[in-house]
Amino acid sequence: MTGRVVARSPLVGGPTSVPATSGTATSVPAATVSRLPGYLHALDGLHANGTAVVTSQELARAAGVTSVQLRKDLSFLGSYGRRGVGYDVEHLRHQVADVLGVREPHSVVLVGLGNLGHALAHYGGFADRGFTLVGLVDADPALVGTEVAGLVVEPPERLAELVGRTGATIGVIATPAGVAQDVCDALVAAGVTGVLTFAPRALRVPAHVDVRAVDVASELQILAFHARRPRA
Repeated sequence: MTGRVVARSPLVGGPTSVPATSGTATSVPAATVSRLPGYLHALDGLHANGTAVVTSQELARAAGVTSVQLRKDLSFLGSYGRRGVGYDVEHLRHQVADVLGVREPHSVVLVGLGNLGHALAHYGGFADRGFTLVGLVDADPALVGTEVAGLVVEPPERLAELVGRTGATIGVIATPAGVAQDVCDALVAAGVTGVLTFAPRALRVPAHVDVRAVDVASELQILAFHARRPRA
């Protein structure tokens, strides 16, 4: 299978820019995209608390960034707020959600029901962020046919049928590294266009498919590096 190799955490890296679907800008830098979910999460919290208008300083504090960074990021969306007033929370929520493409729920299929897979299947945050888990797949005959988090576990040979039936566009890989590429190939062949992998290896995909990788061990190693550096 030809295509690009992607092996990085969702917290860093990515393409130089991605198309914007809202606002006046034609593209949004990948570093900005990586911060947009944090802004949307903060805005959702403000909206839930009944806040109608928020200043850049308040929103930046809630999202864990500087107000300068916040204003720069939002400028790529064509949103500048009102001087002396701030941002309309409801409008900005919709604007960020539009750029992220989460105004409509996305269907997700999870492959691999080990300890991590079980935890992901029971994770309650998918729906809150605009994602619906619609299918579970595992190769273990002891798991196939059982129910996990309200879904029946299906065998790998039914993956394509599952994706077609549910309209899933995103696949989550929680399998051992040795089979991750085969699983990724099967997901792509079934029609998914986005893959989130927890397998500690690089995956090769066609150009039309996006891959995001979460390598927990690598992130811990980076933290260990920083922990050894003297603090100023």
